[in-house]
Amino acid sequence: MQERRHLLAFVFALGASLTLAAQGYLPNRVYDTHRGAFSDFETMAVDLAKADVVFVGEQHDDPNTHRLELAVLEALARRGRSVIVSLEMFERDAQEPLEHFLMGHMAEDEFLKVSRPWPRYATDYKPLVDFAVSKDWPVVAANVPRSIASEVAKGGLEVLQQKSADDRKLFAAELRCPVGDDYFKRFAEAMGSHPAPGAAADEARRTTERYYYSQCVKDETMAESIAQAFTAGRSAGKQTTLVHFNGAFHSDYRQGTAERVARRLKDARILVISVKPVADLDQLKPGDDKKLGDFVVYTLKK
Repeated sequence: MQERRHLLAFVFALGASLTLAAQGYLPNRVYDTHRGAFSDFETMAVDLAKADVVFVGEQHDDPNTHRLELAVLEALARRGRSVIVSLEMFERDAQEPLEHFLMGHMAEDEFLKVSRPWPRYATDYKPLVDFAVSKDWPVVAANVPRSIASEVAKGGLEVLQQKSADDRKLFAAELRCPVGDDYFKRFAEAMGSHPAPGAAADEARRTTERYYYSQCVKDETMAESIAQAFTAGRSAGKQTTLVHFNGAFHSDYRQGTAERVARRLKDARILVISVKPVADLDQLKPGDDKKLGDFVVYTLKK
C-alpha cells in the first residue's frame, strides 16, 4: 500500500508538471466578499486552510474551473492540511468500490465500471481523486443515487417511505424540504415556473415542488455525508479541512447543501467559493456576485 502511494504520488507529480507545462498559468481573479475587494488565490488559500468545511461551487462544463479545483487541493496540501475530498459527482452506493480503489484493491477501470462516473470524469474529476490518493486523503461519494432522486422527482418525498432498510442508507435520514424559502424561490425561478393562474399553474407548482424535493434530497444527503465524514475525521484527532465539490447552485448564497451542513455542524467554520467563468477578467464588476459566497473566483472562460 505504501509503495503504491509513493508510485501514485510520483506519477501524479509527473503528470501535473506536464499538464502545467502544457496549459501554463491559470488566469483567475479572486473577489473577497467580506473585505469587499479583489484579492488573490494564495491569500484566499490562507483562509481556506483555517476552515472546517470548504464548498467549491463549480460550473460543470468549464475546463478552467476544474483546473482551479485541483489548485485548491494543492494549496491546502502546501499548507500541511489533512483534507477530506467530498464529491457530488459520486453517489453513496459507489463508496465501497471507491474505498477499494483508494486502498489499491481494485483497478481504476474496474472501479469506473461500477461507480457511474460523470461523462467527463477523466478530465474534470480524476485529477482530484488521483491527487487525494497521492496524499492518502479520504474521498467521499456524497450524493444520493440518481435513481432515487429521479423517483422523488416523479412521485414526491412519499416514495422514500417505501424504501428498504438498505436503500434508506443511500439518502439522508433527516429531510427538511420547506417550500417557500429563498432557496425554493431561486430553484423555482431557475425552473422557469411562472405560468398563468389557474389549473395549469397548480399543476406546474406541484411539478416544481416534486423537482425541488429531488434537489432537496440531494442537498440533505450530501450534507449528511459531509457532516459524517468531517466528524469521523475530527474524532480521529486530525485537524481536518473537508473540501466539497458541487455545482454552484447547491452552495451559492450559502443555501442548499451549505445551509444543511451548517445545521448539522453548528460550530463549524464553513467557507463558500463560487466559481464564475467570464470572457474578460479585466472588466469585472462583482455587483450581486458579492452575495454568492465568501469568495467569488472568476476564471477565464474557454
